[in-house]
This record gives sequence, C-alpha cells and structure tokens, in this order.
Amino acid sequence: MSGIIATYLIHDDSHNLIHKAEQIALGLTVGSWTHLPHLLQEQLKQHKGSVISVEELENNEKTNIYLDKKVKRGLIKIHYPSANFSTDLPAIFTTVFGKLSLDGEIKLIDLTFSDDIKKLFPGPKFGINGIRNTLKVHDRPLLMSIFKGMIGRNIGYLKTQLRDQASGGVDIVKDDEILFDNPLTPLSERIRAGKEVLQSVYETYGHKTLYAVNLSGRTYDLKEKAKQAVAAGADLLLFNAFAYGLDVLQALAEDDDISIPIMAHPAVSGTYIASDLYGFSSSLLLGKLLRYAGADFSLFPSPYGTVALKQEEALSLAKSLTDENEPFKRSFPVPSAGIHPGLVPLLIRDFGQQCVINAGGGIHGHPSGAQGGGKAFRSAIDATLTNIPLHEVNDPNLQAALRLWGNPSGEVKA
Repeated sequence: MSGIIATYLIHDDSHNLIHKAEQIALGLTVGSWTHLPHLLQEQLKQHKGSVISVEELENNEKTNIYLDKKVKRGLIKIHYPSANFSTDLPAIFTTVFGKLSLDGEIKLIDLTFSDDIKKLFPGPKFGINGIRNTLKVHDRPLLMSIFKGMIGRNIGYLKTQLRDQASGGVDIVKDDEILFDNPLTPLSERIRAGKEVLQSVYETYGHKTLYAVNLSGRTYDLKEKAKQAVAAGADLLLFNAFAYGLDVLQALAEDDDISIPIMAHPAVSGTYIASDLYGFSSSLLLGKLLRYAGADFSLFPSPYGTVALKQEEALSLAKSLTDENEPFKRSFPVPSAGIHPGLVPLLIRDFGQQCVINAGGGIHGHPSGAQGGGKAFRSAIDATLTNIPLHEVNDPNLQAALRLWGNPSGEVKA
C-alpha cells in the first residue's frame, strides 16, 4: 500500500482516542466522509486517510498537571495514501503534520515510508563505510573536535588550532556552526589553509585528519558555494540542516557535483524536539529523516553531557541512523555536548564502535592544550576497546584529563 504511516503521541481531553484518530485521518485528507454521497465516496476512496491502530497509554499525572486538565494518552497510527502528496519532504510534512502541529498536544513520533517512496530519497553519499575508507580507520570509533573561539580571529589562528587538534590524533575537525563566511576567514581560504596544515601533519605524524567546513549563506546560493568548496578541495561540509530545512539538505546531497560528505548539525532543532507533548521525536528528525535526506553524519546531544537527551531517545536515534534494514547507507551517529575522555567507556558501551566521539572543551580545555586533549581521547578509546580501566592507563595526558573532568564511567567495560 503506497503511502506513509504516521505515528502520533496524542493527549486527548475528550477521552475518545478512536474518535480523535478518525478526526485526524479525515481532517488531513478528504475532510469528511459519512455525509458524502456514495458516488463521491467511491471517487475519493483512494485519497482517504485510514486509522491503522490506536493504543491507549498509562495515565501520566505530570502531563495532566502541565496541561491543567485530565487527558487520555495514546499512540495512534494513520496511513496517508501517496496519491495525496508529491514525494518531497515539504509536501509530506504538510500532509501528515501541517495544521495538526498547531494543536500543541500532539507529537509526531515516526513516519514509515512505503518502499516506492523510499526509493525517491538519496540517503548518504558516503555513509559510515565511505568515511572509514577515506580515513582508513575501521576498528574504532572516530574522534572529532571543534574549532573554538574563531569569531574575530584570522586564518593564522585557525591554522594553529587545526594543527594542534590534528597532531593530537583527531580524525575530523569541524568548524563551529556559528562560524560563517566572513572577511577574516573566507570559505575558500579556510579550505586551502586547512589542506596545507593537514598535509603537513600527515607528513609529520602519518595521521590523516579531515576538515569539515561550514557551508553558509542565502539558501539560493548554497549549491554554488558548496561546489566552490569542492573545487577548493574541501573534505566535508558542515551544514545547519534545521536552519535551512531538510529539503535543502536533500538538494545538496542529490547534486552529483557536490561530491563530498555532509555533516548535519542540530542547531535550531530544539524548537522541534524539546517537548514531550508536541513537535517531532528526536529519532525521527535527527535520525531517520536526516539519513533519508542524505546526511553522512548526524550530531545530537549525548545522554551524559551538558545538553542531554534521555538515554532511550539517544539510543533510538542512533539506531535509526544505522538500521541495516533500511535501503540507505548508514549515517554516523555523533553524540555531542559536554564530552570528555572519562565518558569514552559509556559512549562505546551505548553506541558501539560505529559512532563519532565529538568533543569541544574536552579537547581544548586539557591542561596540555588541544594536542594533549586529542591524545587523552585516543588513549581512552584504545583502553576501552581492550577492556583496560581508564585509571590504569599509563598515559599522563589521559590521567590529567581524568583528574580535571573525572571518570564517571568507573569500571564500565566495552
């Protein structure tokens, strides 16, 4: 059955979940049904939304207090026929959640696409395997770090930061998402300077590092700027996917001339995912849909850091990025925010080896600087993969990091 099944978490003060589900199914498709003449019903049958299932959930008193009324909670699934929409994300969002999103008490949990619709989405160009092949790293999580304090700084400062991070063993260094094109560090110059530094580090240490440059500007200029970045030799594009929209991400991913991986940053996504009562689920927005639209990496808050997702949400999100049952290449989960070396055993326990460990302050704030921070992370990763407790590792960089940030994982093993 061609179409999309939407799963919603609803909070209904009429206490009639079945009626609520039927209202949604009709309201977002043909509008009404029982009062239509039989002939018109036959004509519109292929467009009618249908209720697949209704599941009542336990009462939640906290929700009742927050809403200042008693509601019945439930999960409902509704099928929307593909005849109703063009197969692009804006049309799909408007169909399944357009005016319904204004309700304020309904959360879109998941979208299940029929196979014929999935085929119209690109998925990642490179995915986990492609990135690993580029770096020639197949047996551990990747390590990523972030430029810090670049606003108002010049190319020379960028080169120094990049060299320190890469020489510490970091696999990927990304721009800060708030570093936009500017006279001090223009896009093409950042790329050329980065290539020069990373080639030097490779020749000195034998370690390959990729640089993710932030793609920014007006929407209609993005494709041309992305192609300029590719021509300048960019390794990766960092992209604020929710500031621009998933359809823009898809357009970049589908362009054969934009032949490098895309890293999706979650900036602005909190406006969609933060509430338990409305908006989108994080696993749908930062997981499944980013992967469908073509992101090779998805950054999202880890369960342990400064801007934490609930653990079950973060794990569900990561699963949606790497689910082998999907026809797309896998996207790299990148749990982020507040990550330091003492958290590495927890990260590997929860996300396995198919993830990117992403740190900002956990690298730059190391007592020996960013190079020492990178080395501390690499030691923590190696120790965890060989089941050696971090406090037993004979590496002054790692021990300095543990003294500074602690070792919350304790004796957690991989």
